[in-house]
Amino acid sequence: MDTPLILTVSQLNLYSKSIIDSDKNLSNVFVSGEISNFVDHYRSGHLYMSIKDNCSSIKAVMFAGNASKLKFKPENGMAVIIRGRVSIYERDGMYQLYIDDMQPDGVGSLALAFEQLKEKLAKKGLFSTEYKKALPKYPQKIGVISSPTGAAVQDVLNVLNRRFPLAQIVLASVKVQGDDAANQICSAIDKMNNINDIDVIIIARGGGSAEDLWEFNSEKLAYAVFKSKIPIISGVGHETDFTICDFVADLRAPTPSAAAELATPDYREEIYYVSSLKNTLAQIIEENIKDKSYSLNLLRETPVFKNPKKIIESNQLYVDSINSKINECYLRNYEKRLNSFSVLCSKLDSLSPLKVMSRGYSIIKKDDKIITDSKELDINDNITINFTDGFAKATVTEVQK
Repeated sequence: MDTPLILTVSQLNLYSKSIIDSDKNLSNVFVSGEISNFVDHYRSGHLYMSIKDNCSSIKAVMFAGNASKLKFKPENGMAVIIRGRVSIYERDGMYQLYIDDMQPDGVGSLALAFEQLKEKLAKKGLFSTEYKKALPKYPQKIGVISSPTGAAVQDVLNVLNRRFPLAQIVLASVKVQGDDAANQICSAIDKMNNINDIDVIIIARGGGSAEDLWEFNSEKLAYAVFKSKIPIISGVGHETDFTICDFVADLRAPTPSAAAELATPDYREEIYYVSSLKNTLAQIIEENIKDKSYSLNLLRETPVFKNPKKIIESNQLYVDSINSKINECYLRNYEKRLNSFSVLCSKLDSLSPLKVMSRGYSIIKKDDKIITDSKELDINDNITINFTDGFAKATVTEVQK
């Protein structure tokens, strides 16, 4: 009987791994299923999950290098199609799927990524109208962020020069497609915000596929547009194209040319408007002069202007008449008041204590207090007897009560 082969756990896992790794059918497989137990290791960038169907599940991992290329954010419950390889993680003996690429099942990854980011930024308020900045009516300096070689920038410059040649244009040349385009646009926005006298910024790019316009769906670009102190007009793509940049911008234009039109007034219309105001003002002044002249002519025909001396004499007679009436009223009122005063004085005199005392009466005081009752006096009290022409001091020798 042969002696059985005894393996260590490491040897068993390594042997099993070598068998699976050597199977070409498992080195590049496509698997459809639903994501569960999703874990995003933000520090490492690795994504861990399980892929399941109605009957089974398998552990899966997507390393940071491949995960960074995803256009959407995986979530639990999302149906996906995965391309990868099957292997064993030797340390744990774990049979799992190593993901190279992953796409949403039934919807494009770009469309899904767009909707995910749109929903995320909307919840954070980046699209709210309360944060939209008003555009200046007459911009003196306009910033244009675009590719220097594209047709879009030429369209923008032509429209700006045609509509409002008074404005100075500051052009920032950037990539508008492919890797690093979003970073360059963000940098251009920051630089223009450091130029104090730029009034408005236009971000311009011509039409293209969803892939061509994808850099304008960058979350970093969205925040750069949102934080800009200068109002931004997004003129990206054609009228039917929508990007995240459009939603965050202070104003969305259907085309680059339309963005230039929205940023500026038409100087010819402004000249026409000023001319019409000038004509209207001249007409108003002329009509006002006619009205005032007519009023002046009417005044010239009034008696005041035709014979002012007569008016003055008439008014003098009126003033003299009023003055006479005032004097008469004064004298009548004076006499009436004087008579009333005399009557009051007579009444007051009849009630005066001096009048009573002149008839033989006197006032007795004790300690400056008038005595009205014998009960108020005692023997030996010192009293003062007041007469109409003087007083006398006395001492009480007897009191009869």
